[in-house]
Amino acid sequence: PADPPSPQEHGLDFQRLLDASAYKEMYRQDMIRWGEEKRYADPGFFCRAAVEGAVQPVWVSFWGGHRGHWGCRAGADGAPAQVVSDTRRLSDVEWFQNVYGDVVQTIRVVATEETRRTRNWVFVTGVDDAESECGLDQGVAFDWVITNDGDKLSLDEQLETLLQSLHRGL
Repeated sequence: PADPPSPQEHGLDFQRLLDASAYKEMYRQDMIRWGEEKRYADPGFFCRAAVEGAVQPVWVSFWGGHRGHWGCRAGADGAPAQVVSDTRRLSDVEWFQNVYGDVVQTIRVVATEETRRTRNWVFVTGVDDAESECGLDQGVAFDWVITNDGDKLSLDEQLETLLQSLHRGL
């Protein structure tokens, strides 16, 4: 379409855009273009939308992109704060760090390409090498790196360590 769609503006099925389906792939490049236009006009557009109307207590997590990114922070008053998922760009991380300061925790979730292929991921040129997918591959010193290669016990142990640390920091 000439006008890149957003789920809210174009009646798309938001839940189906979150899975690894042909439906998502049909709109993916248009969604990326729409997101870039929004970010260009207002770099904090999606960040503000993610925390708008947050009710305490909630968590912050960033997830998404080429390998996956999470981050956690406590609110300005020290209370747990908003959950934010699918942060994909350095400008997003910088926005949260500028607004919430040193309490921001960044978490990167990694999986090998082999593991990702077993989960039906197929590299698409112009999509998987775009900033929306790999914008945090450089420029962020992650506080945590979680490996998600299919070993449930290892993943559970890593997440338990992470959650204990985050709870101690609240």
